[in-house]
Amino acid sequence: MKVLVVCSGNSGFISPFIKEQVDSLEKLNVVIDYFFIKGRGFFGYLKNYIFLIRKINEYSPDLIHAHYGLSGLLASIQRKVAVVITFHGSDINRKRNVIFSYCASILSTQNIFVHPNYPKQLNTLRPYNIIPCGINLKIFFPMEKHKAREKIGLDKKGIYGLFSSHFTNKVKNYPLAKKAIESTGKNIKIIELAGYNREQVKILLNAVDFLLMTSLSEGSPQVIKEALACNCPVISTDVGDVKSITEKIDNCFITSYDPNEISEKIKTLLASGLRSNGRFFMESYGLDKVAKKVKNVYDSI
Repeated sequence: MKVLVVCSGNSGFISPFIKEQVDSLEKLNVVIDYFFIKGRGFFGYLKNYIFLIRKINEYSPDLIHAHYGLSGLLASIQRKVAVVITFHGSDINRKRNVIFSYCASILSTQNIFVHPNYPKQLNTLRPYNIIPCGINLKIFFPMEKHKAREKIGLDKKGIYGLFSSHFTNKVKNYPLAKKAIESTGKNIKIIELAGYNREQVKILLNAVDFLLMTSLSEGSPQVIKEALACNCPVISTDVGDVKSITEKIDNCFITSYDPNEISEKIKTLLASGLRSNGRFFMESYGLDKVAKKVKNVYDSI
């Protein structure tokens, strides 16, 4: 089976969760090539249409797998090759993207959603599957905290929290996290998750006392699953599928957007001194298992 993966190329690199899924599918004897879209917005994407058609004619894929609604809409305009679209969340939760995602979901052959609420939000009429993105359990695994801190030079007696993204990303809502940390009255060092490779992120998740997410919107955030695979406790606002993922896991807390509530959860967690038991629950999110589910979607077309 030959598959053409269609996704944004604006960042200059392939999103890790797409690359890892592709690598896992290739192990299942799926032959995959990429088409990277350059440009922004509907008309910016539309300028790639001729080049996409040329790629389809050259590569002759059995199907196209597009990631995100706008990429899926571009891929689905052509009617020669079947299209599978994975909707990741930002393409549904952000108002400016919904109309494009809705149109894409109608034109596609099959849809994949990373969260069970998204089909209802989009009111899709096409067949769909719920398949969250997988995580690399060979990279993300528990380590002893003191050894992790030694590797990256953190104080063994310090208190550290890892913020889930760039401080400057408005959707991630760092000002709320900062206010909550300050409200604890404790000397907590909050680390910005930016500029680290995968191995370094694994070490950070094992070195810190907790992962903090205060986002206004999420889909199925990879960093949450990666943290849990390392048994890192999670404190998060109720976004995306975080609540459903963490509800059975010890020492994880879902909060409102009240900084005092977040602060109290941080203090409760620190007082316990415990890690989570998330690794056990993350086994079902392994890349190989998720790849088999995606492959089943391909085979059904």
